[in-house]
Amino acid sequence: MAPIPVRSADAVPVWKTITVGTFANSFALRNALDAAGCSIGNSAGEILARPAFTLSATKTEVELFAVSAAELGFQTDTASLADIYARAQHLGFGLAAAEVAPQLRLQYFDQPIGEFLIIGMEPIKTWNGEPVILTVANDGAGLIVIGQDGSANAEIPVACRFLFVRSNEAALARAAQAR
Repeated sequence: MAPIPVRSADAVPVWKTITVGTFANSFALRNALDAAGCSIGNSAGEILARPAFTLSATKTEVELFAVSAAELGFQTDTASLADIYARAQHLGFGLAAAEVAPQLRLQYFDQPIGEFLIIGMEPIKTWNGEPVILTVANDGAGLIVIGQDGSANAEIPVACRFLFVRSNEAALARAAQAR
């Protein structure tokens, strides 16, 4: 059965609300992941150690929205990451901060086996300059944060689910309508 295409970010319910800004630095965050028994893949570990990986200085709740590329309207087997991001942003979704991935991992222990959630985020480059985005997964061997190709032309199967936030523009429009 084909998924029903999303017409607007406003039509998508909040999938999960998490809290960011709870760690003083990335070392404390990594220690919390280790203490919780969560694994970190090689490229994800490198990303968490990069200066471009930043943590919120303020404790903030973040609403996450889960949509597949197919729900964004793609009808091919795969779509480029750039096209997925462009369509998501056109519909009112925004990219999440990279901190969302490890924070979600720490706040989502009941993730079903086989579920892989790609964080819609700006890629962070490895030491070799390769762009990487993060995925929160339960691969059957345990809970993990992994990295994957974050280049604009990376082909992503349209069945894959992404986590986005609502864009600032969409949030501002909702606030104006509430007045």
